[in-house]
Amino acid sequence: MRAVKAKVEGWRGWGRGRGKSGCCSFKRITVMVCCVNLVAALLVLRSFDTSFFLFPSYGFNGNSFFVDQVERIEESIRVRREAESVELVRAVRKLSKELSREQKRGLKLPQNVKQKLANEILQRLQGDNVDTNVTKQRAETVDLWRIEKREEVRRVITSKSNTDSSISYQEAKMLKRVLESNWLMLLEGIGLWIPADVIHTEHNDKPKDEQDLEEIIPGRPLPPECHAELHTDYGGAAVRWGLTHHKDSAADCCQACLDQAKHPKPGEKKCNIWVYCPSEFGCYSPDIYEHKHQECWLKQAEKPRLNFKDKYSKSYRKKHPSAPIIVPWMSGVVGA
Repeated sequence: MRAVKAKVEGWRGWGRGRGKSGCCSFKRITVMVCCVNLVAALLVLRSFDTSFFLFPSYGFNGNSFFVDQVERIEESIRVRREAESVELVRAVRKLSKELSREQKRGLKLPQNVKQKLANEILQRLQGDNVDTNVTKQRAETVDLWRIEKREEVRRVITSKSNTDSSISYQEAKMLKRVLESNWLMLLEGIGLWIPADVIHTEHNDKPKDEQDLEEIIPGRPLPPECHAELHTDYGGAAVRWGLTHHKDSAADCCQACLDQAKHPKPGEKKCNIWVYCPSEFGCYSPDIYEHKHQECWLKQAEKPRLNFKDKYSKSYRKKHPSAPIIVPWMSGVVGA
């Protein structure tokens, strides 16, 4: 009996000891499995991202759509790089640097040299006669001075002496570059500016039969027998005073003269001159009256004589300050 109890107690102790050790092993195994799963998941994600972005070998349907796109992109990059004119770009950059250095060298003229050149140009300009086109004359004078100075510089450089020149050999070398390539910058540096010559040409493209706006006379056209003359004032004895005799147009005024000449009243002279005021602002006359728009004067003269034509003279306008420049009246001589 005692042997049986000892055996049972032994089995219980073994169970309890195994349970403790088994519990510890289970935790360890669980942690290890979780770590392995985590590492596996990271590896799967990494391989998935790499294959999607770097090696898109297959599309959704197993075709090579992404591969074709990558090949086209690479091909376009290669073509663009090959199309770049590397040599041309280098040549342009090199030329730009050389021009920049040349300009800097050309502008570094001593102040005394600049002053000497400015004095020579001013003396040349002062020695020329004044022409109507001052700008053109100055430009031609300066260009002539430049040609002569270049020839002088060439002689000094060739002979390496300045026996017959006002510039030294070193100055001649500097001036050669400036006169040939930096001429405008030299003029700017010495303070000489010549404006561009603006040539204004007025083109008369108006049709031959078209009148100027200021020459258009309102009303119906004048018949040929009226012999109308713009900006003209004929003298003569008054048959009908225009102060109280107004007509809507010059043609109506001329017609009134023709009608009066056909049917004059007893003791009345026959009209052979008509004078009309077409200006809305009135017409000037040296008498004491104010002559208004649409005045129609009917006159008679055996030998028609002009009072004024086209413009009032300067001497007349000096005596009559209120007189305009242009004669505002229009007239005509009719009949025999």
